[in-house]
Amino acid sequence: MAIKKYKPTTPGRRGMSSPSFDEVTKTKPEKRLVKKAQKHAGRNSSGQITVRHKGGGHKRKLRMLDFKQTEKLNIEGKVTAVEYDPGRTAYIMLVTYKDGDKRYHLAPEGIKVGDKVETKVKAKAKIGARLTLKHVPVGYQVHNIELNPEQGGKLVRSAGSYATVVSLEGKMAQIQMPSGETRLISKESYASIGIVSNLEHSNITLGKAGRKRWMGIRPSVTGKSMNPCDHPHGGGEGHQPIGMKHPKTPWGMPALGFKTRRRHQSDKYIIKDRRHK
Repeated sequence: MAIKKYKPTTPGRRGMSSPSFDEVTKTKPEKRLVKKAQKHAGRNSSGQITVRHKGGGHKRKLRMLDFKQTEKLNIEGKVTAVEYDPGRTAYIMLVTYKDGDKRYHLAPEGIKVGDKVETKVKAKAKIGARLTLKHVPVGYQVHNIELNPEQGGKLVRSAGSYATVVSLEGKMAQIQMPSGETRLISKESYASIGIVSNLEHSNITLGKAGRKRWMGIRPSVTGKSMNPCDHPHGGGEGHQPIGMKHPKTPWGMPALGFKTRRRHQSDKYIIKDRRHK
């Protein structure tokens, strides 16, 4: 993937960049595999804002992706298109199976129209193939990993990310996550071979605030810029120190380093923490 840069014809264009969409082969989505994206602007059923800084944004259609792929076990599919999905950072691919069914899957880097993909318990480890972790060679890069068997892919789905199979010794597989954490995952869980597409996504510069608004993200300001009734850091003439030993969230909870996690059942599966590289 290449990044398209623009000449500074306006202040908004200065420094702006966007994807070149070289890999994308089809612009209109498959009608049967899209549905309306309902907007909530961060509000719950009673109209209260439960998630701040959301609202507006361009109208979008949700692409229904098959993260599980086990419904098409042992049925060969052919990549018929690589498409853009406004609901995620990665590209998606349209796969047509031999029985005529069509599904959207996450597109790995390097996949091309005409390539064959297949989901098997044990398959040849090539780009786009999906198989159980116990049959993935050690050192291979995988994505769209199931956290638990038969659950569907939950881990490593964003653009340019990948996990590495470190070891298959013992009852569970050791997987190194993109964060650097090494954790145990069942060998019966499925994973797809390869790196998630759209590698250069993190290098894109939006260029102007309006482009962020198109994404449905509203502005945010620091707490010290607010009034005392809106934030514990607010008040004072202009920007003043926050006036407390530890910074707080808008709701009074200590921030920056304060631990809020109560349940630690999954810690037993973490072999190496992401903070201790």
